[in-house]
Order: sequence, then C-alpha cells, then structure tokens
Amino acid sequence: MDYSSCSQLLVLAILVLFTLAQNIINAASNGVFNVIDFGAMADGIRDNSKAFENAWREACNWNTYSTVLVPPGKYLVTSVVFKGPCKAPISFQLQGLILAPPGLSKLADKESWITFESLRSFTLTGGGTFHGQGRTAWPENQCHKNSNCQLPIVILATLSYLFIYYIYSIRFNKLNDSTITGVQSVDSKFFHINILGCYNLKLNKINISAPDDSPNTDGIHIGRSNGIEISNSIIATGDDCVSLGDGSQNVLVSDVSCGPGHGISVGSLGKYKKEEDVVGLTVINCTFTGTSNGVRIKTWPDSEDGKASNFTFEDLFMNNVENPIVIDQEYCPHNQCNIKVPSRVKISNVRFRNIRGTSLTKEAVRIVCSKEIPCQNVEIGDINLVYNGIDDKGPAISSCSNVKPTLVGKQIPATCV
Repeated sequence: MDYSSCSQLLVLAILVLFTLAQNIINAASNGVFNVIDFGAMADGIRDNSKAFENAWREACNWNTYSTVLVPPGKYLVTSVVFKGPCKAPISFQLQGLILAPPGLSKLADKESWITFESLRSFTLTGGGTFHGQGRTAWPENQCHKNSNCQLPIVILATLSYLFIYYIYSIRFNKLNDSTITGVQSVDSKFFHINILGCYNLKLNKINISAPDDSPNTDGIHIGRSNGIEISNSIIATGDDCVSLGDGSQNVLVSDVSCGPGHGISVGSLGKYKKEEDVVGLTVINCTFTGTSNGVRIKTWPDSEDGKASNFTFEDLFMNNVENPIVIDQEYCPHNQCNIKVPSRVKISNVRFRNIRGTSLTKEAVRIVCSKEIPCQNVEIGDINLVYNGIDDKGPAISSCSNVKPTLVGKQIPATCV
C-alpha cells in the first residue's frame, strides 16, 4: 500500500471518529443517546454489547432525564449489564429487536443475558423485543426429564445458603419505583424475566412467548421483592407463567392471559435454609388456557421452616386446565425428597373466590396440606369447574387433606366434604 492510500485511510478513519463524536455531542444536547451513534450495527451479526454499554454509561451520567434509544433493526448482544445508580431518571426505549447469541456457550459464565440493576425511577418501553434464540439451546436442556442433567448453571453462595439457578434472559435487580411497559420477550433459553430485590415495580402490557414444550422457560419469576404489579399481559411459555420465590411480598397479578404453561405458582418453598416468608399475593381477573395448572401453592416435604400467607385468587377463568386449584405440600419432582416427612412451611389465609371454567382432569380441586402444620384459614367460595376430559365419565371431584376450609356460596365440585 503506497503513502497516498495510507493517507486516505487515515483521513477516512478520522472522519468516522469525528462523525461519531459529533453524533454523541448532538445526543447529549437533548438527552437521547442512540446506540447507533455509539457504533451499534443493526445487522443481527456483529456483537453490539460494547456500543450498548457505552450509550448507557453516557446516559447514566447525564444530569437530567435521559433516554437510551435502540431504533428499529436487529442487534446482536452477547451480554450486557445496565447498572446504576444514575444521576437522574433514565429510560431505555427499545424499538428494535435485541438478539441473544445462539446456543449456551457464550453465556456459560453469566448470571443473565440482559440485566438492569440498581436503578430508581427507571422506565423500559418502546414496543421492541428481546429474542433469546432459545431454540438453539433447548435441545441441550434435559433437566425437566433427567435430574442428573448437566447444564451451564450459576452457583451463588451467601453466608446463609447456596443458590443454584439457570441463566435468566432478562434480570431486574434492585429496581425501585420503576416501570416496564410494552415490550416482548420471545424464546428465552431459560427463564424469561427474573425480578430480585425490587420495590414498587410495575410491569404492564408485557408479551412473553415460547412453545409449550420449551423447558424451564418461566415467564416472570419474583424473589425477595415488595410491591410488584403485573397487569394487562400475555404470557405463553413452557413453564410457570408467573412464579413467586421466597421473600416475595405484596404482589398483584391482574388481567393476565396465561397459557400454554404451568399456571401461576407460589413456590416451590422450603427447599433451602433461611428462606424468607412469602406474604401477600392477589391474582385477579386472569384467564388460563390449556395450562397444566391454574393457581398453585407448592412446598417441599421434609422442608425447612417457613411461612406463606395472605393469598387471594379471585375472578379467574379456566379454559381446559388440567389442575385448576392446587395446594401441594408434597411437591417432589423426580422423587428427590423424603415424602414421608411432612412439610414445615405454614400456609395460612388463602382465598379462592369465583373461579369458573373447565378442567381437563377429574380432580379439579386438590388441597394437600402438611400433616405437621395443617393449612389455616382457607376459604373456598363460588367455585364452578366442570370436568371436560375424555378419560373418565361423571362430574369433577375434589380431594383435601389436613385442611378444614370455610365454604362460601356454591361449590362445583363439592369441596372438602
């Protein structure tokens, strides 16, 4: 290459850098930080993690309200953490599609793919999509069939106990007074959304989708958080639509369509030492279609001590659901526990009200409580669940043990009698 060609390339590089710098300066003038101005390429091929990180860093250090903008297009991102605290309220406006790397290898040492952490007055919006490319990872996951499976998992040790969990697609950690609205999560590799250590977080108009046979693709999992609201959303997955882990308090789920999936669950609880109590869940005006469960509370037998209380399940419609109403204190997948030893998780103050529709299993209501600590203050009111399966004839039935519920209004099937 001659001197003239080198000079031309140098001039071109300087012009590109100057243009990027000028774009960043222009963005700073109105508080909108477009990832394209930081070098992002919307081709779905090149990794844009660094460009996203740089745009976030500049926006987070802005002294007034700022926005990170992801315009229409397809952006490959290997893994990124959007971390605060920021100097002022900040929003992430996703108009395009963020694409995870295929397979599992590039995320094997990560807690999650996309993380938003330590933020106050944060907003995630824009109508865009997080796409996990789960179809490239699900064949490697046989854990729903084999308890001795080997997968990339994250082990988090604390002074109290050990967490072992799958890689999350999107994590919201320590968000306060924040809103997530109008975004989609498609085909996560494992859990779609994990909420941990958050306070007063609202999720509205969220669309979560994965096939019914996709393993461990829970929709929204909540742990150690207070004041979480999920509303006006559609969740279709291969696992729980919404699940509550230990330390969840004051959770509201309303106007949610669930299915396919495993329903809305509390637990499983009692597996680990020093789990925090679960207190306060309202599930209201929701529809379940073709799910393997409706609403469910589950604890392990031979468990650690714990409490789960103040749950209301009201105005729910079950459309061909296999197990519409469940309390299961003998939850023991893969027979990995001593079912002869009762659960020591105390369940109390549970209300099932105005739940109607069709059950694909004859046993439409199943309440199995602990022999050692029976369920207390369980109310069942105005239940109308009709058996719609093909294996047996006759009406739906219920089964109950170690519980004396208060019955209100009509009970179809007759419950705990």
